[in-house]
Amino acid sequence: MTGQLLPHPGTGKSFPSPVPPGTGWPGDPADAQTPVARTAEDVVAVAAGAKNLLEIDARISVCRACPRLVDWREEAAETKRRSFADQPYWGRPLVGFGADFPKLLIMGLAPAANGGNRTGRMFTGDQAGDWLFRALHRAGLASKETVEYAGDGQKLFGVRMLSAVRCAPPENKPSTEERDCCAGWLDAELSKLLPFARAIVALGAFGWDATLGAVRRAGGTVPTPKPKFGHGAVAVLHTADGKPLNVIGCYHPSQQNTFTGRLTEKMLDDVLSRGQELAGLGWGCGGSGR
Repeated sequence: MTGQLLPHPGTGKSFPSPVPPGTGWPGDPADAQTPVARTAEDVVAVAAGAKNLLEIDARISVCRACPRLVDWREEAAETKRRSFADQPYWGRPLVGFGADFPKLLIMGLAPAANGGNRTGRMFTGDQAGDWLFRALHRAGLASKETVEYAGDGQKLFGVRMLSAVRCAPPENKPSTEERDCCAGWLDAELSKLLPFARAIVALGAFGWDATLGAVRRAGGTVPTPKPKFGHGAVAVLHTADGKPLNVIGCYHPSQQNTFTGRLTEKMLDDVLSRGQELAGLGWGCGGSGR
């Protein structure tokens, strides 16, 4: 952890990078007493001990179970990209963002080293997130078109963002072991969310496979053969209690896809509209989250 203190771009309060839990970062769910998972076995045990979604979030946010990811996220937080050298970096795992009782979930891959790893919030601080939040705002599912940092007043309506891996990975590529370790957190969070969710937008093949695997581990059913990912593809899964759960595939709004035109704003809007329809969400309806 660097000893240099820098002001948060929203509150002006100074923090070191990475940010210690319980020091006042906007939306930080943890404190100095939050249990820390240091192995894959710890993740399962510590997640099982959480009583509610807020406790799950807190425990996710201090996880240290994957040494390579811990080193990478903290190195990025300490060295910083030149354009953000005047800001503190969160440098910890990211928790879900949005409604606590969502009808629609959005499943991503992992935070970006200078995006969510900097701002401390899902899809905040990079161009992929900018694309996604603009589309959510156009659909009436987000309160603001733009996002800058945690605590900027952004709210989601009836929607919650998740990711399969919660730490920024080198080259945006988590290993199989890191994905499997982080699945313990995803499973714990989904156990609180699936009773309300009716649809999931899966960003990219990684998000698609993570979604199918998580529903299967939760006792739900996935069609055989396994549904193939594709932009606009819809797979109907069932939760453990037999409730239909629609999964909609969407190309990830990465620069590689948006700059090349593989994903256009209309394509993203169409997928979110389909997800909104399948989730039973009206325009601008639903409960907002933290």
